[in-house]
Amino acid sequence: MKKMIDWLQEWSAEKMLFVLLITITGMTGCRKDPGFRQDFPPSLYSSDVIDKWMTLEARIYKDATGIGNGAFARPFAYSGISAYESIDPGSFSWKNKYNGLSGLPETDKFKKYHWPSSVNASLAEFNRSFFTTSNLNATDLAAIDSLENAIYSTFDGENTETLNRSVAFGKSIADAVFAWSLTDSYIQNNALPYTPPVGPGLWAPTPPAFAAASGPFWGNDRRIIAGSGENSQPGPPTTFSEDPSSDFYKMVNDLYQASKVLTTDQKNQALFWRDVPGVSTPGHWMSITRQAILQSHSRLDKAAMAYALVGICVNEAVISVFKAKYVYNLIRPVTYIRRVFGDTAWLSFIATPAHPEYPAAHGVVSASAAEGLTAAFGNIGPLTDHTWDYLGFPARTFNTFREFARDAGDSRFYGGIHYRPSIETGLRLGKIVGDNVINSLSPNADWRK
Repeated sequence: MKKMIDWLQEWSAEKMLFVLLITITGMTGCRKDPGFRQDFPPSLYSSDVIDKWMTLEARIYKDATGIGNGAFARPFAYSGISAYESIDPGSFSWKNKYNGLSGLPETDKFKKYHWPSSVNASLAEFNRSFFTTSNLNATDLAAIDSLENAIYSTFDGENTETLNRSVAFGKSIADAVFAWSLTDSYIQNNALPYTPPVGPGLWAPTPPAFAAASGPFWGNDRRIIAGSGENSQPGPPTTFSEDPSSDFYKMVNDLYQASKVLTTDQKNQALFWRDVPGVSTPGHWMSITRQAILQSHSRLDKAAMAYALVGICVNEAVISVFKAKYVYNLIRPVTYIRRVFGDTAWLSFIATPAHPEYPAAHGVVSASAAEGLTAAFGNIGPLTDHTWDYLGFPARTFNTFREFARDAGDSRFYGGIHYRPSIETGLRLGKIVGDNVINSLSPNADWRK
């Protein structure tokens, strides 16, 4: 696995010699063949095409309707896979690891390809297929075509035959990945009727919206990586009780008392990780991934790998946490505080999501994403997250991705929507999911720093 990490994170002596030869050729005024650049491996290209598409997808996530917060893990993961496989990673491909996907298109090993144009075509094709007029406005739908054309225009001067071949390959990868995405049962599971159980300590719709349960069957979705959920289901939560001397009552009271004395910093933390309305929780981690790519000056190969890896970690985490939530159906703080404490006007600082409390989804998703990011970039810090600059929120800076995950998890306590034990459980389970994904994709690797 050291070979893979070296390939992703370092320039080999052979690559440096290759670049030196190109530089010397240019300096001596030699004319290069129009197709010569197509011999470049993905590691010698800028990650600019990835950056532009991730930026557009964050905008799409912000504007899209009819898609639940956690469900944005799906386009994040599948589009990342489309990008990664469209650079033809060869022996580093994960095509034999994807659950239920076989027969991915392959390149002609005797012909040249231009990898940025392949990635550009692949991401355009996937987003056109995934997002429809039912959840995107006309402006955002048009932006997909516009970005594809704008990026393609920068390849002027490349060999036309090679560009056409590369575009066709990228689109074929996207088509295969999109067709596979339709078999993960998300659409079918999301359409199933659900009646929540009723009883002491069980979840009920929460104020002020009292919305119906969100994602009750997401836990049954097919995983992208088989076995990613192994050992990721928690034991039962703290035993429910309304007795003031019970652990459950004390747990709720801990949150209740904290909600009365929130500091400005704690409120800022809760708002920073609220994510809805905004780019969604998966979209927030996509934004962090993009910023890590930029800060590390990653090339096209590493950027595509990180994009896919973190997306997979987030998707698998969403499946794991929603499976657990609807096993235990634990009551939310706002319901308990109003019924048991008698504070009928109390509301959580941020809106309570429409699904059961245990375990904390932000903890699971964030910890899993952090493991993927750590595998890709190590302890990158200090990294400053500017996702919410457009809303005027103060940026937050951490030295490791796991510190980001901890901050995200703790924010839900200050937001008034999760008990502390649920957060701790979520962070622990998220790390397990992330490790499962990493170990499956590279079983002999020691990526964790």
